[in-house]
Amino acid sequence: MTDTVDLPVGESPSGMPEFPMNRAAGCPFDPPPTAMAQQKKAPLTKVGLWDGSTPWLVTRYAEQRALLADPRVSSDITRPGYPNQGPVSPDGASLSFILKDDPEHARLRRMVTAPFAIKRVRAMRPAIQKIVDELIDGMLAGPKPVDLVDAFALPMPSLVICELLGVPYTDHDFFQDNSKIVINRDTEPEQRLTAIRALNAYLDELMGEKLAAPADDLLSGLAERVREGQLTQQEAAQMGVLLLIAGHETTANMIALGTLALLEHPDQLALLRDTDDPALVTSAVEELLRYLNIVHNGRRRVALEDIDIAGERIRAGDGLIIANDIANRDPDAFPEPDRLDIERDSRHHIAFGFGVHQCLGQPLARLELQIVYSTLYRRIPTLQLATTLDQIPFKHDGSVYGVYELPVTW
Repeated sequence: MTDTVDLPVGESPSGMPEFPMNRAAGCPFDPPPTAMAQQKKAPLTKVGLWDGSTPWLVTRYAEQRALLADPRVSSDITRPGYPNQGPVSPDGASLSFILKDDPEHARLRRMVTAPFAIKRVRAMRPAIQKIVDELIDGMLAGPKPVDLVDAFALPMPSLVICELLGVPYTDHDFFQDNSKIVINRDTEPEQRLTAIRALNAYLDELMGEKLAAPADDLLSGLAERVREGQLTQQEAAQMGVLLLIAGHETTANMIALGTLALLEHPDQLALLRDTDDPALVTSAVEELLRYLNIVHNGRRRVALEDIDIAGERIRAGDGLIIANDIANRDPDAFPEPDRLDIERDSRHHIAFGFGVHQCLGQPLARLELQIVYSTLYRRIPTLQLATTLDQIPFKHDGSVYGVYELPVTW
């Protein structure tokens, strides 16, 4: 579908195939062909990292779910053997509760669970619908072609997460620019650390403001925890950084990449555009999450004990890379996995992870995508690409996959 060059997989210092592996020439929505070839060969295989370590790459759906739910597997980034993506910040600026184990992980996670509860999220539907409609109004009233990323996909979830957290949207350029630096795989460690520190400082200052003058938002709730001595202000600020980055980057990429996938599958787009069945919209969201798999660095873990699985023995201290983009294309879990089919039942996908660390914000992400996918194509039924697929800049350098720009017209 595109003329992207399929570069050969490099070798790590260990001499093993290097992870991450290059994406496919051809369909820009598919996982790396080398990784898919490994899936056909075996459910677990050794790969090499930048530091010479050789963690296990877990390629199949059943083994991934089993390991993500196994208490003998740790998310603690400070443990020996953890397969880090790069050097760890010496001052701990990059740590958050998602990189900790229970009971500390559970203690911190509980402090931000309530705003993402399904009932509370559903109550946000009118406000999110209003944001979506106003952004579409702006697109329709302006010139065309337009970059869907800049005009719609990025501001939409940013406005929502800013409202939820209590972050001024006027600061969106600052946190979006620094977020891009943090999640870019090619960023130098010093640059990433500088961006993380800038975001931490920003949230720390904002947390101070919430302590002095609380409002009805998530950060004010964290400030109350600080006031009660349950959290330090630094911990609260780090949690705010995590929620701010995750709350706009992932959904923004799903909106743009999902739109592109549907434009490249006009039969599926027509089904979604013309339906008034909420169940089909829900099904389409789940299938696009499965099919696109925008988180591409794999969920990183380390074994605490020896684990026997799929004919292999994972030793205590062995690193694990649990690559959900590969698992969600496992034919044993999803028949004809490379086919986009919004009518299939994809609810068992692991795009949001599995087990105690599965994505906290998934109810909000699902609702945002349901509203977007049921509104955008209905209101702009002739939406189409304003360029050719081979001219679209894909985020091959990011841990969150998507497109940098998506020129569209109607």
